[in-house]
Amino acid sequence: MKGLPAPFVAALLVTAGLAAPGLAEDTPPFDLLIRGGHVIDAKNGIDAVLDVAVAAGRVASVAAAIPEKSAREVIDASGLYVVPGLVDMHAHVFFGTEKDAYLSSGPLALPPDGFTFRSGVTTVVDVGGAGHKNFAQFKDEVIERSKTRVLSFLNIVGSGMKGGAAEQNLADMDSALTAARIAEFPGLVVGVKVAHYKGPEWIPVDRAVEAGKRAKVPVMVDFGDHDPPLSLRELLLEHLRPGDIFTHTYAVIEGRGKVVDERGQVEPFVWAARKRGVLFDVGHGGASFSYRQAEPALRQGFAPDTISTDLHADSMNGGMKDLANLLSKLMGLGMSLPDVVRCATWAPARAIKREDLGHLGVGAPADIAILRLREGPVGFLDAYGERRAGAQRLEAELTLREGRVVWDLDGLAPASKPVAASK
Repeated sequence: MKGLPAPFVAALLVTAGLAAPGLAEDTPPFDLLIRGGHVIDAKNGIDAVLDVAVAAGRVASVAAAIPEKSAREVIDASGLYVVPGLVDMHAHVFFGTEKDAYLSSGPLALPPDGFTFRSGVTTVVDVGGAGHKNFAQFKDEVIERSKTRVLSFLNIVGSGMKGGAAEQNLADMDSALTAARIAEFPGLVVGVKVAHYKGPEWIPVDRAVEAGKRAKVPVMVDFGDHDPPLSLRELLLEHLRPGDIFTHTYAVIEGRGKVVDERGQVEPFVWAARKRGVLFDVGHGGASFSYRQAEPALRQGFAPDTISTDLHADSMNGGMKDLANLLSKLMGLGMSLPDVVRCATWAPARAIKREDLGHLGVGAPADIAILRLREGPVGFLDAYGERRAGAQRLEAELTLREGRVVWDLDGLAPASKPVAASK
């Protein structure tokens, strides 16, 4: 228990029936008890109605019938789902006001706290907004000023995702400098991103993979728009490694092959890539999710490994909206509630090698989302304007970040426990 907060250790001692030094007999060991919710936790194999107790910002117990008197505050989650805080593995939150900066300190990216907690997200990964040259700016202006846990995939382009000509500059794609910056911030920088290069060469992908090898982190590839087109088969089977991530899986992008062929069949090389360990991420975005790809793929059993939003100002105001809506959309295509929760919690946490996140194991950060499954009818849009009717939609009722209430839609938290104020 070395390194754990003293109040958390005291709570565990009381739970184990042992005396906790300095804790009065009439002092409840837990700060908060979430009572009677249906807990879904993929890592720990939980899919049942249980209680969740929190102490000192950490999960202290997940069990049946934890006494209410053991907690200072109680939240009644009856009829709701209690899940680990969602992990959005593909988003753009390096926001700013720089002119012609696109998703690297530009206005198309979003301040995370305004768009995470309200959909149950407690951890967001900015993928490629910053490169090795401007990561320090991103860290100072966004990471350190956000209540949301913000992680990063560094762009292989040193200046980040500035758009246009900046992302075509092969001279600014340095594997060694990218890996060196990642090594400075282990656990905070969790991968390498390559995107938006339009040339006929594999150089950006190969340099990103080289940086990933040096830093021992995965690579995420946003692939397409090459002139002439590059082979999706070659990308997945020859350039990416097991554990690397192909995002925008269900997109229809000019100059890029598709996961599902013209006959409606998942390409054999896509199945082969999954078998060799390449991960497939949704990355819905503003133009990267098509029902004409997703529907036949899921019918054939080709579900995503991870579900992410590609959050930015255009996608949130289009068919994507937010992660809770996206999970609902995939449930409408046949995925189960436990499966979509796994794909937005434990699966992305494992993909980015942050296995302290995405679960409700004792000692984990008390990042928790309480979700309501609202009955429809409801409707969903893909990124190309096609509509599908649905029967249910997930909504975030309440979100905890390290045990503090940061979103409370209908006032479930006790009146004495206000939503966390700004520092």
